[in-house]
Amino acid sequence: MTRFDRSERRIWAGTAHAYAATFARLCAHPVPALLDAAAVGPRTRTPGPGTVAAAAHARGAVVTAVDAEPSMAALARRSVPAAAVHIAALPRLPYADAAFDAVVANFVLNHVGRPAAALAELRRVLRPGGALALTLWPSPPASGQALLGRALHAAGVVRPPELPSLAPEDDFPRTPAGITALLDTAGFRRSGCERLDWEHRAGREEWWSGPASGVASVGRLVRTRTPEVRAAIKHHFDALSDEFADEDGVLTLPHSALLATAHR
Repeated sequence: MTRFDRSERRIWAGTAHAYAATFARLCAHPVPALLDAAAVGPRTRTPGPGTVAAAAHARGAVVTAVDAEPSMAALARRSVPAAAVHIAALPRLPYADAAFDAVVANFVLNHVGRPAAALAELRRVLRPGGALALTLWPSPPASGQALLGRALHAAGVVRPPELPSLAPEDDFPRTPAGITALLDTAGFRRSGCERLDWEHRAGREEWWSGPASGVASVGRLVRTRTPEVRAAIKHHFDALSDEFADEDGVLTLPHSALLATAHR
């Protein structure tokens, strides 16, 4: 594993329930488009994480769910008892070559230290002619996604060494052209990418509860600060979120994701 991979394991350890109560609804938004892009339907053999697994199972697919974090895998087992659930991490999956008709990955590529190697592994487990569909957050982010980062910046919080970024040789532009080029390099055919835009509505305290609970890297940054700095972040979050709030304090947060598709 890379330093980035080890950091991701620490960040997400034991966070399944906090994630399910906070950011899961946001990340579920692209799932129907993701499954459509991979043509997931009855009797399709497909792997995916918990939220995707449940949606694919509802379409009649034969589902295998895989996640690197044990608490996420346990949540998937409870959510989709019919799915085969495994704990595994890219770029090594415990499946035979060409095991699946379709592979879907919802916001997975953002969390692996070697994205090119991860895509090569997804291609390995996909049957010839099978479809891959994946989502990832773009850079720069939409204004709603940037809100929490702006609050951290306003409070003077910078990314510490224990939260490493990808190594330069492993990184790629988080744009349609960037992900398409990476898919082509991994050996996929007919690669393409589109941008999905939507507005996520959440209460102010609901949205703050994600980082306050330690979910994702933004949560790690919040939870590891001193009480004084955490209070400053919350102060700036409240002030900055006013631009997204209605009179009842409900936030309308513009978000975007990249939806990429390819075939083996």
